[in-house]
Amino acid sequence: QVQLVESGGGLVQAGGSLRLSCAASGGTFSNYAMGWFRQAPGKEREFVAVISRTRITSYADSVKGRFTISRDAAKNTVFLQMNSLKSEDTAVYYCAAAPGYSGDYRDYRYWGQGTQVTVSS
Repeated sequence: QVQLVESGGGLVQAGGSLRLSCAASGGTFSNYAMGWFRQAPGKEREFVAVISRTRITSYADSVKGRFTISRDAAKNTVFLQMNSLKSEDTAVYYCAAAPGYSGDYRDYRYWGQGTQVTVSS
């Protein structure tokens, strides 16, 4: 059983930056692809970024060029660096772990509790 705990969310002005962290415990971190998803009020959960066990990455078109996903095996942590934030990035951000590399939330087995990101315009 893998436990995931996100941190780093908050309130930021448009154009600003935030760095989200997701600490994993209770399992073998290197066995999982790690993804970030987000959900805004009244909207479905959507894919943001994924990083494979071998650090292959993929991004949603809406964040490509602005967000960067990375992972630190020594710290069992995955990060999401978010730059040039826009009001439409406002959402609860979740990290998740999957056995395979995927952008489909249904493939993810373990989820964190989420962290709120609010971008003011």
